[in-house]
Order: sequence, then structure tokens, then C-alpha cells
Amino acid sequence: MTAVAATATVRTSRARGRTARVPFGRLVGVELRKMFDTRSSFWLLVSIAIVALAAVPMVIAFQPTDEITYAMFVNTIGYPWSLMVPMVGLLAVTGEWSQRGGLTTFALVPRRGRVIGAKAVCAAGLVLVAMALSFALSAAGNVAGATIAGIDPVWDVTAAEHVFLTLFQVIGMAAAFTLAVVLRSSPAALVGYFVFALVIPGLSSALAGSQEWYRDAAPWVDLTYAQYGLTAGSMPAEQWAQLGTTSALWLVLPLALGMRRLLRVEIR
Repeated sequence: MTAVAATATVRTSRARGRTARVPFGRLVGVELRKMFDTRSSFWLLVSIAIVALAAVPMVIAFQPTDEITYAMFVNTIGYPWSLMVPMVGLLAVTGEWSQRGGLTTFALVPRRGRVIGAKAVCAAGLVLVAMALSFALSAAGNVAGATIAGIDPVWDVTAAEHVFLTLFQVIGMAAAFTLAVVLRSSPAALVGYFVFALVIPGLSSALAGSQEWYRDAAPWVDLTYAQYGLTAGSMPAEQWAQLGTTSALWLVLPLALGMRRLLRVEIR
């Protein structure tokens, strides 16, 4: 065998042994399907749907006629969804470790960053779809409630407020996703998420009410506090700066450190 033929044989062997790179679009499709095919995610989505469907008749039945507005439905549906929807994205990440799915996932796609990126795209898409459904259901509830009450529907949420509310939900998903990347355990990440979403804001508010030095610093260090401006429908430049600072502190930095660890940790 000549040197040229030997070289050609080696190249052919390497080409056959080389695994074709999975397209990112296919990765997103696979991760999207995995997001909904686990038992925990399925029942969580069922619970989200039940909460949304139950909220509409409750508002119509128990709210005074003059308080039946589009904003009332948006807030009633949006608050529980702001807690529940991010949990789906959280479980999509931690499932690779808690359910040992990573042994297969990262064997088929060794570049872990691409897998996490696909999960992030799915999580963001889930928030956008959930918000679109929330707004649509709120609009339907508003029309139905006004018809039953015999009044004209009140549309009191502007286009900008729709965008701000969606951004509010995106940040909530980002917080849950970051915790999942950092902790890589479903129980630990869920506990951490509820502490972050429910406990820390209360403690921060109490500290701000009792300590003047923290009252001025809270908007720059408390992500939840900085987010509240999004629910008001307008954000001055200072509040955008506060939101950017707290997002970097609570989301960007932990996510970067978590990804560095995730890319190196041993899969068991």
C-alpha cells in the first residue's frame, strides 16, 4: 500500500468514526418534547391549566361588577402562573441529574453547553406561549364577565404593559433556570426557588422598613424589588439601571459560575 493510499484509508476511518453534529433546531425539538413527557412536568402543566381555568369564573362570581376588568383577569391568572410556569423550566434542567437523563443526553451530545442552550430556548418559548395564552384567556374572561354583568368590557392594560408583564415572567423563568443550573437537583432547586420567590422578598421588605441604610440599597440588590416597576407599566431610566444591576448580580453571575461548573462536573 502506498503512502497516499494509507493516508486516504486513515482519513476514511476517521470520517466514519466521527459523529455528525446534531443540528441545534433538532436539539430544541428534543428538549421541548422532554420538557413535557415526564410525570412531574405533565401534572405541573395540568395544575397550571386548572388554575387558569378556575380563575376566570372566580373573578366573575366574586368580584364586584365595577372591578371586572381586563387587568383583574390578567393579574388573577398571572400571579399563580408567575410561580408555577418557571418550575417547568427548572425541572427540565435538573431532570438530567435527578433522573439520570444526563447519562444518555450528554453521551449523544457531548457539548453540554448546546444542550443547556436548547433548554434555555425552550424555557423562553414556554414563557412567551404561556403569556399569550394568559392574555387570550383574560380577554375571553373579560368579555364573558362584562356580558354577564351587563356592562361594557374595560380594557385597562396598554400594549407597553403587556410587554413589561411578559418581561417580568421571563425574569422569573431566568431565576428558576439559573437555580437549576447552579444546584442541578430538583428538590434543592425547587426549595431554593420558593425561598427566592417567596421568602427573600419578605425579608428584604422587612429589612428595608426597619433599616434606613438598606432602604436606599434595596432597589440595587433585590431583584424582586427591582422587578416591581415592570408591573407599573412604566420604567424610568434609574429603575432600568436597578433592574440591570440586580439581574447581573442574581442571574448573570450565578449562571456563568453554574455553567462553568456544569461543563466540568462528572455525570453519574
